Amino acid sequence: MSELEFIKNALNEDIGRGDLFSKICDDKIVKANVLAKDDGVFSGKKYISILLSLVGLESRFYFNDGEEFNKYDILLEISGSYLWILKIERTLLNILQHSSGIATNVKSYTRILQENSFNTILLDTRKTRPNLREFEKYSVLNGGARNHRLGLDDCLMLKDTNLSHISNLADFIREARVKIPWTSKIEIECDCINMAKEAMECGVDIIMCDNMKPNDIIEVVSHRNKYYPHILLEASGNISKENILDYAKTKVDAISIGSLIHHATWIDLSLKMA
Repeated sequence: MSELEFIKNALNEDIGRGDLFSKICDDKIVKANVLAKDDGVFSGKKYISILLSLVGLESRFYFNDGEEFNKYDILLEISGSYLWILKIERTLLNILQHSSGIATNVKSYTRILQENSFNTILLDTRKTRPNLREFEKYSVLNGGARNHRLGLDDCLMLKDTNLSHISNLADFIREARVKIPWTSKIEIECDCINMAKEAMECGVDIIMCDNMKPNDIIEVVSHRNKYYPHILLEASGNISKENILDYAKTKVDAISIGSLIHHATWIDLSLKMA
């Protein structure tokens, strides 16, 4: 879904057959401000710019995507039709609050890594709300992390549900190399040291250490460094702000966390007439 389609669908959902207030009140030219009621990381500018342009409203952004703001800051000034500002108010706030909430949550993780001098890549997952994946993953980028797969067509990833029906992993990997695009990578989810070592021997590109203890991951990293330095290692599963440093210390290349998105809390914002 394009950004424009996303915006049109959101507006249609809210306006429906027409705003009833607009049938009663005369229009006029006014100004309005979007105010922060929390500290946070700004995200959603790309979508809001399309929204305001679509309905003929002018805007002045005081923050760009990825920039931090403080409580009581004015994030955005809008000018134009009073009735149109009222029509798009909730759609605009929903987008900004949702997107900025994800970016702010992500930033709280990346800050921990940066302040402790780790350059471990922080990744999101496919645990996104239906039809909102591109929007939510865009918000992740604005918080300073990177995107994992957008979909099943990005990378061949073998999870436990895939592996349960594969009798010979090495043969499967050889066949996959022929059938999937040459540029596509193969990643395998492993839950123990021996499984990770077997995956390396089979010639995969990336190994996800899923729900493995940091000490076990250290052994996997050591084996990779000695025999398969080209393979990338990713840690995932029950990683939080409280234990992320334990996993970063293992020297894996990346850490993926689903709660970057699905545990993010919306930022409290409001729109006030100037």
